[in-house]
Amino acid sequence: MQRAIQNSILVRFSAFFVLPFSVFLGCSLGDPASQGAEEKKPAVEPAKHEAYTEKVAKTDVAFDMVAIPGGTYDMGSPKDHKDRGEDEGPQHPVKIAPFWMGKYEVTWDEFDLFRAEEGVKKPEDNDKKLKADADAVTGPTPTYVDAHYNFGGGKQACIAITHHAAMEYCYWLSKRTGKKYRLPTEAEWEWACRAGTKTAYFFGDDPKKLGDYAWFVGNSDDQPHKVGEKKPNPWGLYDILGNVSEWCLDHYQKDGYTKFPLDKPSFEPVLLPTADRQPDVVRGGSWVDEAKLCRCATRFASEKSWYKQDPQRPQSIWWLTDADFVGFRVVRPVEEQDNLKGLRSKVTLDSK
Repeated sequence: MQRAIQNSILVRFSAFFVLPFSVFLGCSLGDPASQGAEEKKPAVEPAKHEAYTEKVAKTDVAFDMVAIPGGTYDMGSPKDHKDRGEDEGPQHPVKIAPFWMGKYEVTWDEFDLFRAEEGVKKPEDNDKKLKADADAVTGPTPTYVDAHYNFGGGKQACIAITHHAAMEYCYWLSKRTGKKYRLPTEAEWEWACRAGTKTAYFFGDDPKKLGDYAWFVGNSDDQPHKVGEKKPNPWGLYDILGNVSEWCLDHYQKDGYTKFPLDKPSFEPVLLPTADRQPDVVRGGSWVDEAKLCRCATRFASEKSWYKQDPQRPQSIWWLTDADFVGFRVVRPVEEQDNLKGLRSKVTLDSK
């Protein structure tokens, strides 16, 4: 669904969103508004894993991980929802395995450690790393603007990060900690955001309450904010709506939901990222968005306009010069699904 809601985006963002998701699994059906499916409540399984704090060895960097239970829910939005995007249906049952998710969006404190340890002066330096060792971690090149996009570092959510950069950060973090970290699949993200609820927002259907939980265009004062300043969702996740939009692992496919069966849950669905720079899935809305774009089911797709002012040729695969509203948070599976084992970004400077 294209952001026909351009007026919600501040003037300086000529970028215009398209709402994201991706999935495979057969059976292309229409968009029947199944009353029975809409009445079903999410089934939340008891969590057997516990929250923890990850401390990166030999540094002061630490972050909290929340235990997200497994379960089954109806992904997407009801056909009759007034703010529903075209790519939010049909609603379909999805089963999710348990995992951990970052309590907060990744901050500059965390990303700057990655940049300090693995950053390079020019793209060719990464090529040399990979030539010497195909499993080597590659790192960000310098930005062509202020390192924190003039919004400050520290506990501010990191912004203007490409999908490739977010994936490579997760690869670095996994090697650095010995634990498997990655981006959430779109299905995992919505499950964690909803936190056992089925309303437009995890706090209900009334957008008037959004300001208690999220930074959006109505209260952000034209800037992103430090993580954790608003109320969390019922599972203890902060800023899951608003502040910065969050990358998901999936490649975006507008009609992805039409490929899900409606009569049985799809287990851990994901549309694997490709070697293309875009479109990939972004969720949650941000500090530049109006309330209806910060719903649990709202989908966005990345696009070329997000880096149009990058003067480099080829343009950077690390930074989004025109999207200082995009960030990410990490997840860690309790048991990784087979098709995600060993997954790494395929994007290169030659990617379109």
